[in-house]
Amino acid sequence: MKDAWMTQRPGLELRHIRYFVALAEEGNFERAAARLNIAQPGLSQQMLKLEEILGVSLLDRSRRSVRLTLAGQVMLEEARRVLRQCEATVEAVTRAARGEAGRIAIGYVASVAYTGLLTEVLSQFRLTHPGVELQLTEMEMRLQLEKISEGSLDFGFIRPPAGMPAGVATMLMLNEDFVVALPRNHRFAALDAVALSILSTETFIIPRQPPDVGFHRNLLLACEEAGFKPRINNMGKDFTTIASMVAVGLGVALVPRSLDCVQLPGIVYLPITACSVTSHLAGAYRKVEPSPTIRSFIAHCRKATTHLSVEDATGRAAVISRRSPEAASIFRV
Repeated sequence: MKDAWMTQRPGLELRHIRYFVALAEEGNFERAAARLNIAQPGLSQQMLKLEEILGVSLLDRSRRSVRLTLAGQVMLEEARRVLRQCEATVEAVTRAARGEAGRIAIGYVASVAYTGLLTEVLSQFRLTHPGVELQLTEMEMRLQLEKISEGSLDFGFIRPPAGMPAGVATMLMLNEDFVVALPRNHRFAALDAVALSILSTETFIIPRQPPDVGFHRNLLLACEEAGFKPRINNMGKDFTTIASMVAVGLGVALVPRSLDCVQLPGIVYLPITACSVTSHLAGAYRKVEPSPTIRSFIAHCRKATTHLSVEDATGRAAVISRRSPEAASIFRV
């Protein structure tokens, strides 16, 4: 290693390196001592000690002014490099302690991308934390929660409700109204809005989720509010697949409003009247987080979404608010 000479010389200290560089740059013992705020005899003694430790002469003492020997010139170049590395090390450690360096593993469900929230929050964080590496992975919600709990994922953008593992907390980041996706040739497609109750005989397409999770649960709650139990015969891997299934007439779907950016041929999106059920987008994270970098990201997400208005892909503003008491129950499922 290039710096091995430092560790293999007993008694060599960083102050010896600093003193030598100051003396070489000032070219005078008196000025160097004043720069270092030490007595001139003390500086002379430390330079003699440094030469003794290294076993070489660094200064040409045959002249009145300070001149470096060939070994001294090499020493100056290497010593400056060592001091720069020490400064960089201190800065890196300090930045890490402030949460400005490191890596954050982030998961997200695909539907988050349609809202614009993911892009907005991450872009703002990168502006203030350019030294932090963000690793993004699209991932099913329950797998995100499992990985956050076990420590292999640091933060997740999810769509509750979902059962929360022990030690995992959530923050509400966005509320979206639902719309209904219909085939363009559907008998209600020309309406400005629909009541969910008039779709009671339709087949609904949902993501592949258990009845107590995510959009499956949302559909059941919305239909219960409208006075019927939905008929569910088709499931899609994701909302892009679901939109395609709707377009070819395999059923209808209850989807978050931001999904209307997926404008496939043969599909229309209509607002739903008198529906109090909304789609929540939340951030999931560990309740006890030792990493300053990850804590900084959690704090950023909480602050950024308190009063943030994010435009979805259609250019319309989506309302974002803090977690409300009315919404709290959905996070405890």
